[in-house]
Amino acid sequence: MKPGGGGKPSGDLLELIQRDFGSYEGFIKQFTLAASTQFGSGWAWLAYKANRLDVGNAINPRPSEEDKKLVIVKSPNSVNPLVWDYSPLLTIDVWEHAYYIDYENRKADYILTFMEKFVSWEMVSLRLEMAKAREVEREREIKLKRREEGDNISDNVDGESMSDNEDEVVGMYLDSESEESEIE
Repeated sequence: MKPGGGGKPSGDLLELIQRDFGSYEGFIKQFTLAASTQFGSGWAWLAYKANRLDVGNAINPRPSEEDKKLVIVKSPNSVNPLVWDYSPLLTIDVWEHAYYIDYENRKADYILTFMEKFVSWEMVSLRLEMAKAREVEREREIKLKRREEGDNISDNVDGESMSDNEDEVVGMYLDSESEESEIE
């Protein structure tokens, strides 16, 4: 947040918003809907998701650039996107204490004012760049670990790592006891 914020994002952030939500207006509509429909205490988030597997606690073993996208999630109480291994970029507090003194029960007005006048798109863009850098580092560490474990990793023509055996079964971890899931 910043005084005189709002407006429209630019650069890579705007391109991803347009790709993943159809348009900036589509993003605003979906973000507002998530914030306004969070019942009770909670949050609405714009987050960077490094893979598109829609299974809680699952890691895509071979993520591509297409797998990396922006998502809108809402969460109750103190839950945040880190529990789904997403990088939080923007959030709005929709607990009643956040808006009731100024807006009483006009939650929609609070959300609209937040989006139009207070969002610091420069900070959201910075968080996006940090999330992308963390993911590049994570992928590099995974490649190094696989090489150390002797997984016969080789680079293909495009520079992407892939196994020598394309038919091998790739295992994924899934915590089936978790009650948490993303809400899009």
